[in-house]
Amino acid sequence: MNTLKKILLVEDDPDIAALLELNLQDEGYQIIHESSGERALGLLEQQVWDAAILDIMLPGVDGLEICRRIRRMDRYLPVIIISARSSEAQRVLGLETGADDYLAKPFSVLELVARVKALFRRQQAMGESILLESGAIALHGLSIDPLARTVLLRDVALDLTPREFDLLYWFARHPGEVFSRLALLEHVWGYQHEGYEHTVNTHINRLRIKIEHNPAEPDIILTVWGKGYKFAPGGGA
Repeated sequence: MNTLKKILLVEDDPDIAALLELNLQDEGYQIIHESSGERALGLLEQQVWDAAILDIMLPGVDGLEICRRIRRMDRYLPVIIISARSSEAQRVLGLETGADDYLAKPFSVLELVARVKALFRRQQAMGESILLESGAIALHGLSIDPLARTVLLRDVALDLTPREFDLLYWFARHPGEVFSRLALLEHVWGYQHEGYEHTVNTHINRLRIKIEHNPAEPDIILTVWGKGYKFAPGGGA
């Protein structure tokens, strides 16, 4: 059971909120619902949460701004955005803002529940991996600290979204190994769902912009044509 997992659900449509709350409670999660973005920010500051589910279009402060505020907090909080804005550009914007996942309305409630479970599984697996390995990883001029969730490139701090950090950390832990986009979805996002491979491409492209000397001709995160991607082995500066 997931009785200790407390989730803040921020949704101004009462029917959608009631449906999500009922199904998530059936899975053993504790759900606190708030329809106002401003009041949701107050709750985030006053209490400790295990995850947040945010609608984008809210009265007052919108879901993207709430996500931005969450990412400024010291404690990492998993975030899933749900939105009627279904275009790829909106999905990318939500992920770039710092959301761990993005579901466009209308969506299957069962899929949302599965995404929440995957989020917690991935968080637990990542935490166990960090405890087992600990210590920073130093490769290609990068210094990756999994405990502080920070990355330095030649002693300059990089501004990475949570998912960009997780993706880079996964690659750095497995230098030389080739991963397909679906495999990366499973290992880094916590689920394997065809149709979302473009999410992997987007994150890899953004990572290359931030860590590669020439993103158009990368020498750290390499494309293996017909197979996927790999992190170049070795420790070159």
